[in-house]
Amino acid sequence: MKKAALLLLIEVRQLSSNGEDIMYTALAMSGYKPHELGVFQEKHEQLPYLKKAIKKKLSEMIESWGVEWVITSGQAGVELWGAEAALELREEGVPLQIATLAPFYNQEEKFPEATKELYEYVWQHSDYKDYITKRPYESPAQLRQKNDFIILKTDALFLLYDEMTEGTPKFYAEAAEKRQKLEEYPVFYLTPEDIEDLIREEMDDWG
Repeated sequence: MKKAALLLLIEVRQLSSNGEDIMYTALAMSGYKPHELGVFQEKHEQLPYLKKAIKKKLSEMIESWGVEWVITSGQAGVELWGAEAALELREEGVPLQIATLAPFYNQEEKFPEATKELYEYVWQHSDYKDYITKRPYESPAQLRQKNDFIILKTDALFLLYDEMTEGTPKFYAEAAEKRQKLEEYPVFYLTPEDIEDLIREEMDDWG
């Protein structure tokens, strides 16, 4: 079984040294942008399966680790799809709250229209929303600040990323590594290969 699968398919809660369940109350969630996964529109034929796979894994983590908050920056791709999944779970009765911490004002301005609509929906329905830098985009430093801030404010990271498939998630992974040098900060990886396996399972189930 792959490393990511071992991390994410745990059915029995890990116990801390004093016998209490380990809880990761605030979970950061990120991953590839749409184009990095070959998804160029919200009507991509495999996108419903991808969203369902993300929702399934998020649901497992909530149950296993006591997640109460899902935090994203509202970035297009896995972050918005994960926030959408979290909102669906909340509507289904899961006691879950969603926070959107945008890196700067108006990050959605350059999103395609369908993605912009999803961003606005997630923003409007988030339990907490704010801007990390209270100004429009000025430099990449704001994105690095966003990564560091969200990692600092959460207990664990759920990241759709594979080091063999380069992309923007590596910057979140690097921010997490910096914190891991100071204290425990678990990162739960889900790889594109894992997603492909889940999509095939979902397609078989729906077929």
